[in-house]
Amino acid sequence: MSILIAMFSFSLVMSISPGPVNMVIVSSGATHGIRRTFPFVSGAVIGFTLLLLFIGLGFYRFINTYPFFLKYVGIAGSTFIFYMGYMIATSKPQMDIEERTRPTFPQGFLMQWLNPKAWLASMAGVSLFSTPDSNQLFLTFSLIYFVVCYLSLFAWSVMGDKVTIVLNSESRIGNFNKLMGGLLIATACFLLYSQFA
Repeated sequence: MSILIAMFSFSLVMSISPGPVNMVIVSSGATHGIRRTFPFVSGAVIGFTLLLLFIGLGFYRFINTYPFFLKYVGIAGSTFIFYMGYMIATSKPQMDIEERTRPTFPQGFLMQWLNPKAWLASMAGVSLFSTPDSNQLFLTFSLIYFVVCYLSLFAWSVMGDKVTIVLNSESRIGNFNKLMGGLLIATACFLLYSQFA
């Protein structure tokens, strides 16, 4: 029972803590609402779960042999996160926002595969909740993570949607988009800097 609690706690902390994906979700929830943000949430959750399975079921050996691979992921991820931040920060502050500006399922999926936080969470999870002789423990962890991650990211979209009580004018929406986009750009710059520090 204690191992299940540990799996749940790890999954919750890694999923609910602020990160690039969560920032996009809260911004999208505020701009587009929960229902239109759900495809991005689903893409992020499914993308992360497949990344976790990919690493846990064998790719971790490649990473252990060639650790510089994570540096390339970090650079590509920082660039994509910077792009998403720019798109949010420069989006038009309209009350009736255009559908084409809404984050999509493929963007959520891709963002996880390029998100250094997702790679580090996966590597940590694999090292904590896998055994060399069986995949059963790791697969149980992956299932728990999938459920907890869905609930956590959905909670971020609800929080973004509730922010619309305050964001009731185009100028407030514009300032919110600039703030969220700026935070993403700052995160991308920090991640990029950390690759060379």
